[in-house]
Formats: sequence, structure tokens, C-alpha cells
Amino acid sequence: MSDPSRREFFRTTLPFVLASSPWMRPTPLLAAPGSGPAEAEEGVTATEDLMREHGVIRRALLIYEALAARLDKGESIPLSALGQTAELLRHFGEQYHEHSEEVGVFPVMKKAGKLVSMVDTLLEQHRRGAEITAYFLGVAKSGSLSSLEKQTLSRQLWNFSRMYAHHAAREDTILFPALRQVLSPQQMKKLGDRFEDEEKEILGEEGFEHGVARVGEIEAALGLANLAQFTAPPPPKATR
Repeated sequence: MSDPSRREFFRTTLPFVLASSPWMRPTPLLAAPGSGPAEAEEGVTATEDLMREHGVIRRALLIYEALAARLDKGESIPLSALGQTAELLRHFGEQYHEHSEEVGVFPVMKKAGKLVSMVDTLLEQHRRGAEITAYFLGVAKSGSLSSLEKQTLSRQLWNFSRMYAHHAAREDTILFPALRQVLSPQQMKKLGDRFEDEEKEILGEEGFEHGVARVGEIEAALGLANLAQFTAPPPPKATR
């Protein structure tokens, strides 16, 4: 899809699709007293915006890993949770976050001749991720899985999670800092304003907050909401 037609799709079609999507339904959010949307957005730069979106995506990856671990134990998984997580990653991850990178970050770096090879790899990983997400959505619609299908699904869940973990980490530590060196403070602000406008246009008002709430709902349904359960046990005492 060319850039003009893609932008037109996001402007005219996608908002109507997302309006009926279950992940966009209103959800009560936990917030600090006195903190509203304006307060939360104040001072957030374009790269910080992308990095906090990575936080939502990483939580979705942890859901994938939890599902894969259950499959590896021979357990069944709720396919609805797989479908809901894949749907979240398609709308929030692909159609908003990755779109922002593809139109607002990657072309800037290529034009500046910076990290061109990395950008090409990141773009290819976006495409591969979309293919795997489409596969997950298809699997989620099936009634049940055979032993072989469970093995295949588990492998794809691990592969996707590993790919995107490395992908996001390289962006956070290499690509985004380099972008700040390429763009002036004024250009960075303009890019941040553009991202904010596109977030409202594509995801609706408080799109990021809805993404956070949605991933939290899926975690809760799978018994993953209590952070304390993931505290590592103490190491064994050294013996000599």
C-alpha cells in the first residue's frame, strides 16, 4: 500500500473499524489523584511516546510467553486470550505504533544516511510480525488444536516474542537516541505533535490508556495480573 493511500485508510476507514473493536471499549483506569490526560502527556517527547508504547507491546509479549509455556507443558490454552492479544498487537502495535515508526522515524534516518541497515531489518521485522499475527488470529478462530498444532503455535509464540524483544530493545537504545541527534528540538516537538494527532485519529481519545487497560484485562483473565507472583526466588547459598 502506497503512503498516500495508506494515510487515507487510517484517516477514513480504520477509526470506524476500531470503534467496534472490543479492545477499544471504555474501561475504568487506575490513575494517580489529580492526574488527567493533559498532565500525563505533558513533556512526553516523540521517542518517549514510542518507548512507552513498547511497554504495552512487551506486556503483550509476556502474555504470549505465558501461553507458550502452558502449551509446552501439554496444557490447553484459552484461544480467546490468544485472539485478544493478537488483536491488540494488530491495532495498537501494527496499525498505530509501527505505522508511526514507518512514516515518522524510518524515512528520517534513511534520508540522513544513519542506521540504514538496521532500519531495513526493523521494517522487515514489522512485515514478518504482521504475518505471524495474522496466523495467530486464524488459530484463535479454530475450535481446538491437535498436538502438532500446539507445538507449532508454541514455537511461533516464542519466535514472535524473541524477535520483538530484540527489535524494541534496539530501537530504544540505538535508533531513538540517534533520531534525537538527527532532528532539532523543534523538529522533535513537531514529530511528537504529529504522533499525538495520529494517536487520536487512529486509536481515538486516550488510545494509549485504552491499550494499557486492555492488556491488563487479558493479564487478569489469565491469572497474570499480580506482579508479585513473578518475583524471583532467592538464589541458593554458596557452598565451599
